[in-house]
Amino acid sequence: MSFFRGPKPNEVENWVCVMETNLEFEGEMAKNYLANQKIPSNILSKRDSAHGLNVGEMSLIYLYVPEGFEKKARKALAEFREELDDDEE
Repeated sequence: MSFFRGPKPNEVENWVCVMETNLEFEGEMAKNYLANQKIPSNILSKRDSAHGLNVGEMSLIYLYVPEGFEKKARKALAEFREELDDDEE
């Protein structure tokens, strides 16, 4: 199994992708937010560090959680996005 095939999130046994971004700091912030909510997560980065690209397939970052935490993680990430939107206003 290759973790770097195509732009779609890869299927990882017992894990589900709950977030896609091309901004590394956004993925890290979301991961830390989930950690504060006691939700385990891992980042799978397809970013090409040799070129520092921030556009296209070679810059995608995916946030995964164990299948049993998917619903809780999606709810927490929705709250996280709301907080970010409120801060921007």
